[in-house]
Amino acid sequence: MEFFVEWGFLGLFLAAFLAATILPLSSEAVLSLLIVYKYNVELCYLVATLGNWLGGMSGYGLGYLSKNNWIERYFGIAPAKVEKWTVRADKHGGALAFFCWLPVVGDLIAVALGVVRANWIKVSIGMFLGKAVRYIVWGYGTIWIMNNV
Repeated sequence: MEFFVEWGFLGLFLAAFLAATILPLSSEAVLSLLIVYKYNVELCYLVATLGNWLGGMSGYGLGYLSKNNWIERYFGIAPAKVEKWTVRADKHGGALAFFCWLPVVGDLIAVALGVVRANWIKVSIGMFLGKAVRYIVWGYGTIWIMNNV
């Protein structure tokens, strides 16, 4: 973690990007430490959100590159069911993408939305908002603890 903190905003961006993959990193810890070290809070939110959003969108992109017949072949899911989920994901993709910030399942949501080819604009906006809210809440929690402990 020290490495990321020493690199300041670039370290925060890298930690947030990598945390949006399957790597077990805590970009929240880096965010908190930068806030404690008096980095600009709003810029910390923006950098962390952008890094994590781009990492999440890369998961979406990897899913998008897959082929639907892989789902049918390797997971035994019927084509009709894949089509049903594709329609649902296209309709509710932005709302689902909002939850890509969740630990463990968030990465899977991003990839799954790519696999079913959910509208990338809706996914992009929903994912960005979800990740931004998470970092803002975490940051305000850090500030509250700093001021009250």
